[in-house]
Amino acid sequence: MVGIAATHLRALRRRDFIAGAAFIDGRWIASSQRDVVVDPATGEEIADVARCSAADVTLAIEAAERAFPAWRGLLPTRRGAILRGWASLMRDHSEDLAILVTSEQGKPLAEARYEIEYGAAFVEWFAAEGERAYGETIPSHKVDSLLQVRMQPIGVAAAVTPWNFPIAMITRKAGAALAAGCPIIVKPAPETPLSALALARLAEEAGVPAGVFQTLVGDPIDLSAPLLRDTRIRALSFTGSTQVGRLLLGGSAQTVKKVSLELGGHAPFLIFDDVDLDKAVKGVMAAKFATSGQDCLAANRIYVQRGIHDTFVEAFSAAMAKLKVGHGLNPATDIGPMTKLSVADKCRAQIVDAVERGARVITAKKDESLGANFVIPTLLSQVTDDMLIAHEETFGPVAAVLPFDSEEEVVTRANSSEMGLAGYVYTDNLRRALRLSERIECGMLGINTASFTGPPIPFGGWKQSGLGREGSRHGLSEYMELKYVCFGDLAA
Repeated sequence: MVGIAATHLRALRRRDFIAGAAFIDGRWIASSQRDVVVDPATGEEIADVARCSAADVTLAIEAAERAFPAWRGLLPTRRGAILRGWASLMRDHSEDLAILVTSEQGKPLAEARYEIEYGAAFVEWFAAEGERAYGETIPSHKVDSLLQVRMQPIGVAAAVTPWNFPIAMITRKAGAALAAGCPIIVKPAPETPLSALALARLAEEAGVPAGVFQTLVGDPIDLSAPLLRDTRIRALSFTGSTQVGRLLLGGSAQTVKKVSLELGGHAPFLIFDDVDLDKAVKGVMAAKFATSGQDCLAANRIYVQRGIHDTFVEAFSAAMAKLKVGHGLNPATDIGPMTKLSVADKCRAQIVDAVERGARVITAKKDESLGANFVIPTLLSQVTDDMLIAHEETFGPVAAVLPFDSEEEVVTRANSSEMGLAGYVYTDNLRRALRLSERIECGMLGINTASFTGPPIPFGGWKQSGLGREGSRHGLSEYMELKYVCFGDLAA
């Protein structure tokens, strides 16, 4: 019996999106070594793709080096026009791309559609931002001299991308690199290669020259190691776990690459007793359950002031009970499968640990017909700081509610984590909002909102949540070098 994902993939307008070859130097490269792509909801094999080797990495680096002079030499407006064409093609084929994302990643189709638009918006944003890579003139401290600072492309870049946003995490990096004038080699997660290969096909159709955008698929260790060793790779961008980020940072140190890292999160969500309860519940639902909870921005520690704690738990539980769990291609689905079994197992382990330590399970429906990758949305109350879920990122639809008494107390607890990617504060007290906007230790903070990302903002974290920024003008600078030039003896 053919599963729902395979049925949808067979109906794609662009069947060539699942050809399964790697894209190197403007050519589609087949391989006798293949990796299987599965539907995480059912375990069904839905495609297979070429497994690249270390030799393929070398070919890609050589192609990028050859392509670099011509690509950097294009007028920024010309590079921008090509990138706008790429974004337009993404939108033209958004439904096929969304079906690919849901089939290999598992998220609900409506969220996959949103991801395509989100990803295209980054390409479009950087198309324009590359035209504004301004330098500066410095008032001279030397007689008869002119001082300038220029922004120049760093060289060949590499991107190692995750499985939770298989389109957007590529375009957020590649859009910036290409706009800056840098070729980029993309190594997507082995769980979600189809999305990356489809993006490569559209980039080719948009007129991105050979060697400027390349996609290698295969084993992460086998492909990352030569990227780290090679001095021709000048910049490396990674989104994923802090553990892997540390390894890539260490490997990059040997060749002193410019590194940007978007790593794990453990976002605190602070709810004070002066806020409208319905607004707070709506915010937590949005911050916790996007991408079925597999989001580095997800609310992991939901701190609720004690005076409204019980009322909040009741309202939050009622909202969670309405979530529908199922295959992402089912239009009614709110929560899809975890992309990897290890993620589902970690969620279950955190629930067991919390219950053993005294937490109370408020919401936990069961459906025996669902597969092992599914985690039923679960609400835990009476959570304490010593439980695993209070100090480990969950990355799934398990919500932990922790009571607090004072502002001072909750700020200390919120800042106790080594993660500092995002945070949320819900309060109707303006003075408190301003105080906490200064005191919460994270790279991004939402005040009375769970929605704050997008192309214009500098996405990134503090502490062990990463280095550098994506999006905004700061994202472009990750792929550029500053050059200071002093013109002397101008009076001669």
